[in-house]
Amino acid sequence: MSDTELVVVASFPNRVEAEMAQGALQAAGIESVITADDAGGQYAALAFSGRGVRLSVWPDDRERAEDVLGRPSHPTDESTSSAE
Repeated sequence: MSDTELVVVASFPNRVEAEMAQGALQAAGIESVITADDAGGQYAALAFSGRGVRLSVWPDDRERAEDVLGRPSHPTDESTSSAE
């Protein structure tokens, strides 16, 4: 999956909660990546200015990840959200 973009499966208010969710995905054998606009953790409050701390997975793992996290399958994509 070299040219495939990751999909966001969850957003969290802080890095600690995102890391806990990432641990659950790792235990289920699902690779994931945490991204946040918080200056590398130096300014955690910056995450609140954007979309928080995001947890992303490969598209093929999306449904399994949502099951592990207890999230609904295929939430509205951020690109189609009316909030922006």
